[in-house]
Parts: sequence; C-alpha cells; structure tokens
Amino acid sequence: MSFQTSALLLSWVAILLLALVVSGLVRQVHGLTAGAGPAARGIGLPAGTPAPDFDLLAPPSPGPLVLLFAGTDCRTCAALLPSAVAMAGPGVTLRVLYPDAVPAGAPSAARGGAADLFRSYGVIATPFGVLVDATGRVRGCVPVGSVDALRRLLGTADELLGAPEGA
Repeated sequence: MSFQTSALLLSWVAILLLALVVSGLVRQVHGLTAGAGPAARGIGLPAGTPAPDFDLLAPPSPGPLVLLFAGTDCRTCAALLPSAVAMAGPGVTLRVLYPDAVPAGAPSAARGGAADLFRSYGVIATPFGVLVDATGRVRGCVPVGSVDALRRLLGTADELLGAPEGA
C-alpha cells in the first residue's frame, strides 16, 4: 500500500469518527432544546413524589418548603445564600442543607450532615433547589446556579401560598 493510499484511508477513518462525535453532540443539543428538563435526565425527584424525611424538615407553619442543597466549597452557593434568605417570602420556609459540616457564616436555617438527603433527593450538583408543598409532595427540583433560577423557584413557592389546598 502506498503512502497516498494510507493517508487517504486514514483521512476517511478520521472523517467517520468526527461524524460520529458530531452526531452525538447534535443529539444532546436536540434533547436539551426539546425541553428535556432535569427530571427527564434523572436529576432530582419527579414532581408529585413524597418528599423524603419531610417530617424532619417540615416548616413550623403550613406552607411551602424550599430546600437549598449547598456545598461547603461551592462559591456559587455562598454567593446565592444571602439572596435566598432575602428573597424567601413570608410563609415560605427555607432550609439550607450541607452534606458535611455547616460552614461559618451560613444562615440560621442551615443544617449539616445531610449527605443522606443529597442521595434521597437525587442531588448531583450544588446549588440545587427542591420545592416541597405543604402536603409533603415534591413540586419541583432544579439546579439553581443563578439568582434568576433561584428567583423562579422562590416565585413558584410564593404561588403555592395562594393556591387552594390540594392544588
């Protein structure tokens, strides 16, 4: 086999591999743009699922519960926590959960040693928010890597306050 034939054959193999890689990327982008949200990809619990350990985390008054899963070394978490505390409306209970110890400066609603809850709620990255209604059912699970995402989650919690019981 000549050098030119070998080079041509190697080029076609490289083009074929590149085509396979591009087709995989196109499939992933199509899945993301088609509305395959976090629950469809296996992140968090599906809506309507009973919230694990709800009796331990439940708010003192009936109302929605927002669980914010945070990491001790997560800079985004540290930046979002003051906003979360400030944006949580009256009647909405906010709990901040850490897998290990609670870092200094964490809000009073923080609880450490919650690694089991991270697994129970399907949390694979932080910051991560879970909205639980007053009946103990998960209403939504989303990564909250920005103030806008956090605002949407807390806005949904505020909407639950105005919804009739059982809605």
